[in-house]
Amino acid sequence: MQGRGINASLNDKGRVQAASISEFLKEKPITKIVTSSLNRTMESAQPLSVLFDSDPENHTDLDEMNFGILEGKLFEDVKQDLQFLHNNWSEGNLDIAPDNGESPKEVFDRANAKVLQILKSSKDEHVVFVVHGRLIRILLSEWLGLGLQNMHKIEHQNGAINHLKWANEKFEVVELNIISHLEHLLIE
Repeated sequence: MQGRGINASLNDKGRVQAASISEFLKEKPITKIVTSSLNRTMESAQPLSVLFDSDPENHTDLDEMNFGILEGKLFEDVKQDLQFLHNNWSEGNLDIAPDNGESPKEVFDRANAKVLQILKSSKDEHVVFVVHGRLIRILLSEWLGLGLQNMHKIEHQNGAINHLKWANEKFEVVELNIISHLEHLLIE
């Protein structure tokens, strides 16, 4: 179980996914790359950084959710704890957090504030954010008007791309959970 407190590097599959993302975006007019402060996002952004000759900005406020005492444990060992959290969050109890961890509300507040600050202060029009799965679900559920209690309904896979347009102080979906660039990995 990884979260904000586990700062692991990418494995081989992750490096292939990162290269696939870069290949998919190579024709796009990327002007800025933003990551969390964790190794796995900075390493994921590396091929894009080389391709667009752009040093990524990294921000701790874009780090993954802190899963507290659940981090570093095998998924099978924390399945019941995760089910408890999922049930509570789905029922709208969004201030519930794992022991020594963060609630979805806390994560949204810190990450949303940082994203908006970056967008409002940037002259760049084509910004890539390289962040984490739970964080993506949390942000998208609110930005798309579903509410945090429905974050589990946001489809996301490692290496997926979500294309959003930000205008008039709100987000508009262009396309979500793009995975066509990862199809060669699904054959394995």
